[in-house]
Amino acid sequence: MAVAVAGFQRFEQWISETELPVTLAETSTEVLDRNGALLRVYPVGDGIWRMAPQLEQVDRDFVAMLIAYEDKRFFSHAGVDPLAMLRAAGQALWHGRTVSGGSTLTMQLARLLEDGTTGAWAGKLRQIRLALALERRLSKSQILTLYLTHAPYGGNLEGIRAASYAWFGKGPKRLTPSQAALLIALPQSPERRRPDRAPAAAGAARDRVLERLMRAGLLNATEVDVAGQAPLPRRMQGFPRLAPHLSDRILAARPGVSRLALTLDAQLQAKMETLVAEAARRAGARVSGALLAVDHRSGEILASVGSPSYQDSTRQGFVDMTQAARSPGSTLKPLVYGLGFDSGLVHPESLIHDGPIEFDGYAPQNFDGEFRGDLRVREALQLSLNIPVVRLAREIGPAQLLAVMRRGGARPQLPGGKPGLAISLGGIGTSLQDLVQIYAGIAAGGRGMQLRADQASGAQELSRMMSEVAAWQLGDILRGLAPPPGARADVLAYKTGTSYGHRDAWAIGWDVQHVIGVWMGRADGTPVPGAFGGELAAPVLFEAFGRLKPEVTAPPAPPAATLILGAAELPLPLRRFRPRDAVFAQNAAAPQVLFPPDGAGLALDGAPLVVKLRGGSAPFALLADGRVLVKGQRRHEFEVPNPGPGFANLVVVDSAGHSTSVHVEID
Repeated sequence: MAVAVAGFQRFEQWISETELPVTLAETSTEVLDRNGALLRVYPVGDGIWRMAPQLEQVDRDFVAMLIAYEDKRFFSHAGVDPLAMLRAAGQALWHGRTVSGGSTLTMQLARLLEDGTTGAWAGKLRQIRLALALERRLSKSQILTLYLTHAPYGGNLEGIRAASYAWFGKGPKRLTPSQAALLIALPQSPERRRPDRAPAAAGAARDRVLERLMRAGLLNATEVDVAGQAPLPRRMQGFPRLAPHLSDRILAARPGVSRLALTLDAQLQAKMETLVAEAARRAGARVSGALLAVDHRSGEILASVGSPSYQDSTRQGFVDMTQAARSPGSTLKPLVYGLGFDSGLVHPESLIHDGPIEFDGYAPQNFDGEFRGDLRVREALQLSLNIPVVRLAREIGPAQLLAVMRRGGARPQLPGGKPGLAISLGGIGTSLQDLVQIYAGIAAGGRGMQLRADQASGAQELSRMMSEVAAWQLGDILRGLAPPPGARADVLAYKTGTSYGHRDAWAIGWDVQHVIGVWMGRADGTPVPGAFGGELAAPVLFEAFGRLKPEVTAPPAPPAATLILGAAELPLPLRRFRPRDAVFAQNAAAPQVLFPPDGAGLALDGAPLVVKLRGGSAPFALLADGRVLVKGQRRHEFEVPNPGPGFANLVVVDSAGHSTSVHVEID
């Protein structure tokens, strides 16, 4: 008895002193969409595809079949199944060869963790010792999970999830009996049973598993017959590789992350990647393209396509063209007009002159080289004329335009370091993401959210770029643009752009929820002869909205403060755009605002705003962010309704059309 006790204690000590191999093996980094669908997988350092499984991600029927086939007493033994080992030994003696194995799943895991052998007695003894130690330190669930992580399935595949994606193009949550049987058979001889190289051996092994599962009562004869006739996979399928540029960029900023959850929608991402690839193929051999689709209410990026194909070297597909700095062409013109509305310089129905001009040697020309004389601001923007917008940009100031871009979340790159009037015509470097960020702010009523693709980053509201009224006016104007042939009119506000030399073709549009931006051109910056934003990028934009949603959401109603009048009904100063220096040259006695001073912060608590003037010719009108608060005031000191909290641009206009403005913040 004492000898038995001593022997048992020595055995227990032998097990407890077992050094376990590393069980926390490196697993593939996974990139998931907003719903948990797989966007992309990265192999581990040695090129192995090894995806970390969780039991709830694996088909329960598969787990039951695996245990019934490999280790039916898995949940009751302590790592070694003496009955199975005795059965295997007896069959070997009777037949003179190995007929079945006696290894438990825990013993198989021990071999996988140490990459050991199965036949040598020393190796088998080591597996037994390690299996017993594993069972004492890990739960059955943990052991099963480790087995499903390390089991080999042919080639560089390890684990049930990698195998299921590679052989069947899906995760292991739902497996057919045929698929489950093949995945049970493969780990026993993964190279000799690979269905792409040895289909006969793979089919025979699968059928043996099916027969035993039928004898175990897990499948009936009909299920086995159907499963046995199911075709085997002929090749490994590629792992999902959606949004590769975006995934690479975010993972580079967050090294070591094993699971990255993005705001993208996998189904939409796939549709948009196909769309950009088709458009680039039609446009020419070296033409690239990029697309960004966002929800401007939340700032979430729903689809990000950096190139037509990540691996297409002829199109330099490895370059992420959503981030590349390019000339935006005419796409910044709406921003100039929006600031003009807020500054009280123009209204959509104001007249503006389109004729020859020159500013310090800079003489802009319209794209077609023609002049149209007087026309409405609405028409000037819809026709994307160059001269009117440069006139307006000169009054606003290039530095102010640049500041508003940055306030709206863009990161423009300025050649030469000093902003000039050419900014309004595309003389600046901006990325597709920058432009979509700016348009998202306009679409959201003048103040947008910071665009984000990583779910770990919180929502962030940006500074206001323009008033809600000005933003609505821009949408109203740009919905009036003629759509591409075959597309529905008056539903999408959009703007196109073409950079100098036909190097970049742009189209950006929005409705009440979404903004989509499209860029097309060559990644190396060489011209694409005959490429125009309206012809190359705009059709892709409208098709993208069609793939995003069945119907574009109807436009919003105008804000209550919107001044909707014809040109003849506008206040005199707004009927025609006139540069401030021309006005002051006519009359130096323009009104001056004594109170509130420019840049002041006012704590009004809802009370009216007192305005004090000096000079000018009564009666006076006062506008706040482009909307008329009062008019017909004959005194130089008067009250106006509180414009509301936030920043406000106050413009005073006298009877002669002279104006002055101050910028204040109201609490």
